[in-house]
Amino acid sequence: MFFERPGGGERAILVHLEGQDPEAREDPQEFLELARSAGADTVAFVSVSRHQPTAKFLIGSGKVDELHDLVKAEKAELVIFNHILTPSQERNLERAFECRVLDRTGLILDIFAQRARTHEGKLQVELAQLNHMSTRLVRGWTHLERQKGGIGLRGPGETQLETDRRLLRVRIRQIKQRLEKVRSQREQARRGRKRADIPAVSLVGYTNAGKSTLFNSLTASEVYAADQLFATLDPTLRRLELDDLGPIVLADTVGFIRHLPHKLVEAFRATLEESANADLLLHVIDAHEPERMAQIEQVLAVLGEIGAEGLPMLEVYNKVDLLENVEPHIQRDEEGKPERVWLSARDGSGLELLEQAVAELLGEDLFVGTLRLPQRFGRLRAQFFALGAVQTEEHDEAGDILLAVRLPRVELNRLVSREGWQPSEFLEQHTLQ
Repeated sequence: MFFERPGGGERAILVHLEGQDPEAREDPQEFLELARSAGADTVAFVSVSRHQPTAKFLIGSGKVDELHDLVKAEKAELVIFNHILTPSQERNLERAFECRVLDRTGLILDIFAQRARTHEGKLQVELAQLNHMSTRLVRGWTHLERQKGGIGLRGPGETQLETDRRLLRVRIRQIKQRLEKVRSQREQARRGRKRADIPAVSLVGYTNAGKSTLFNSLTASEVYAADQLFATLDPTLRRLELDDLGPIVLADTVGFIRHLPHKLVEAFRATLEESANADLLLHVIDAHEPERMAQIEQVLAVLGEIGAEGLPMLEVYNKVDLLENVEPHIQRDEEGKPERVWLSARDGSGLELLEQAVAELLGEDLFVGTLRLPQRFGRLRAQFFALGAVQTEEHDEAGDILLAVRLPRVELNRLVSREGWQPSEFLEQHTLQ
């Protein structure tokens, strides 16, 4: 990793700003969880009431002096702001506190750096880190800002800072090229699944809503799941068989959060495209979370950023085991289509209801029935087998072929129309899902 993070357990002071615009205000409890997830040892939590942020420090000079004394008293190594700082504000605060200063974006990037396990995940995190730190390089090279002359000091005509920036641009370009290759590989895999007519279902939702626990319960996998923010970073795909539908591909993706840095959205675009290209989104919601409506809005905002806002969606209200007098159930709209499923991924109650709802939504245009094919339609029979749509095959007394098939109605119409027939002319018996 280009930027090495220090070991966990640093003594940290957390600074939270109150009195901000409601759209910009952050959740203090979520801030504490972020710091805990990063491994910080929180020694003090300071709330600052500030209606008009200052350009130099973000907070007032009097509060800066108070925090400086607190840093010395607590022997803190780090001050973390629950807000986005400009590069100049970060530098000014570091000079004033005489210790490292981190903003909300830097904190989230640090957590991502800890969680990345795959080569792709590490590349995505490094790209986001490089983009974030490119404007902050100057603080490490203030003593080398001027070019120097003289014997032994003449260089290639650029300062150390300029050299670093040039190397950084080269590294960013290399990472983007590698991620573009990953992106094309994912796209190729998706096209293969489309040809095989395997629906793709993607889990999305706020961080720590229980997506990975639900994923493990459905697929009998062992994806890392923990009660912490951003436990999942690298996407995982598994094949899942549904009784009333057949095979689907289920994807577990990174969780979202309020004001998710745009640098992360851009860096993780290849991963997030698994959601943008899904046939169905399962929006996992923490039913026990008091701020769940605000979290839902944040998830929908990020889905809009990646072009996934118009996809079919089923809301999954998780953690009903923490609610009183709420049993697992399916909520339906006026047309009878599943709209919400209430369940508990931890104890497994309601999982069969989720599978039923997914099968209903994905099977709307599915044909399930028996076709009678005369012997001369052997080529059509072979095409059904090539698609993997045949469940059973029998022959009647007249020698006709009876095929029990399951496939999208569009595909059925396409195959049969090639022979100049209508699907109804082949029907023996059928049921619609």
